[in-house]
Amino acid sequence: MSDANILVIEDEPEIRKFLKVVLTGNDFKPVFAETGKDGLKLATLHPPEVIIMDLGLPDMDGIEIIQNIRGWSNIPIIVLSARGQEADKIKALELGADDYLTKPFSTGELLARLKVALRRARSGETQSSPVIEIGEMKLDLEKRQVFVAGVETHLTPIEYKLLAVLVKHAGKVVTQKQLLLDVWGKHSTENSHYLRIYAQHLRQKLGDDPLKPRYIINEAGIGYKFREKVAVASAAEA
Repeated sequence: MSDANILVIEDEPEIRKFLKVVLTGNDFKPVFAETGKDGLKLATLHPPEVIIMDLGLPDMDGIEIIQNIRGWSNIPIIVLSARGQEADKIKALELGADDYLTKPFSTGELLARLKVALRRARSGETQSSPVIEIGEMKLDLEKRQVFVAGVETHLTPIEYKLLAVLVKHAGKVVTQKQLLLDVWGKHSTENSHYLRIYAQHLRQKLGDDPLKPRYIINEAGIGYKFREKVAVASAAEA
């Protein structure tokens, strides 16, 4: 993950200073822009591996930047913002942001999410492989089979479709609206209770504890995220 080029679009001097210390201290190569216009220019001329950006910029709204970049690139975008309202998070994610951190945020959380974004960028989309393994779970997209700890787990068609969508975007928050659209279709986007019920069933079949999730993380009021990597206990720990 070292030497990755990171574009930071942030107008607050103290945040820029903090991010420079954190990123350079962890062997990343950050480049900074103080305005949305400069950020778009740098992203176009020297495409980074990941973009970290604020939404409240002096010359334009960060939402506009996300829309612009998504018109020509899939560069992972991590939003940092003081806007804590769910509506802002959902809008940013639905328009193409990969992750969202609300200020103030911890160094550890930022680095963890940055590394996930980099792995996704460097390995390509998860769906490129017909067999996906995360922790003790294996999903065979071609055969439509799911295994947990080597044992096949039988899912209903809806449970399987929900799992496939989440796993294809592993490490990324998928909004409730997008999940409802992808799994149930365009006429079900307001029926969030469908999602809660099937997510609960899916967790049970995967042996996932909602209080200490190993696979499916609930981003309250926003959507769900499937962990990109899952720690598997060793034989000695089991």
